[in-house]
Amino acid sequence: MRPLCPGAPGAQVTHSRAWYPGLVTTSSGPRILIVEDDPGIREYLSLGLRYEGFDVRSAATGGEGLTQYAEHGADLVVLDVMLPGPDGFAFLRDLRARDAVPVVMLTARDSVDDRILGLESGADDYLTKPFAFGELVARIRTVLRRARPDTLGIVRYADLELNETSREARRGGQRLDMRPTTFDLLVFLARHPERVLPKSVILDAVWGPQFLGSDNVVELYVGYARRALGTPPLLHTLRGAGYMLKEQR
Repeated sequence: MRPLCPGAPGAQVTHSRAWYPGLVTTSSGPRILIVEDDPGIREYLSLGLRYEGFDVRSAATGGEGLTQYAEHGADLVVLDVMLPGPDGFAFLRDLRARDAVPVVMLTARDSVDDRILGLESGADDYLTKPFAFGELVARIRTVLRRARPDTLGIVRYADLELNETSREARRGGQRLDMRPTTFDLLVFLARHPERVLPKSVILDAVWGPQFLGSDNVVELYVGYARRALGTPPLLHTLRGAGYMLKEQR
């Protein structure tokens, strides 16, 4: 299980391995705008969503969030209800007057009336705190799939194309046969291309922090991935450091 949202009753962190700093700098994935006044939660969500391959910006107030959206846009907004000044419902009404961008609301207010108000105000989904981070990621991906059914879920690097919806892999237009876990491994590597990814990071991302088996499973599936990819080589080993997806130029 991913860590629960911090800053709320019952929150706890269940990751057994730390995020790898090299994975949380930049991304070319879907653009997420986080509007959350709690600095700890805001940073936690920003780092976690970058780790998952999203391009993340954040704001501490509704006014700042509207400015960020006007200047940079977003494919989805993660919005806290309890904002200082105008609350999240007011922000959502202002946003809906401008655009139909998908919105996932976060709140510690879990009454049925609040959930109804959020959805009737134009939210696409509504998640109460505390929550498992993995559930937030799953809901974001689901909402984005509904909004962009033809493009979301396709990860590309060089001549490799991975369709997460159909679980289909192609290289140079040719379909590749592979195990489900091999596909998941390649998706993770393709989201962070041309970066050396340590074995522990890959193990955490693909098998999950709850995995209790040997980390040699990473080497095994890297071998499966290489055979599936064929030539020219795309997946490289840097002895003692990790693995990297990189096109030979």
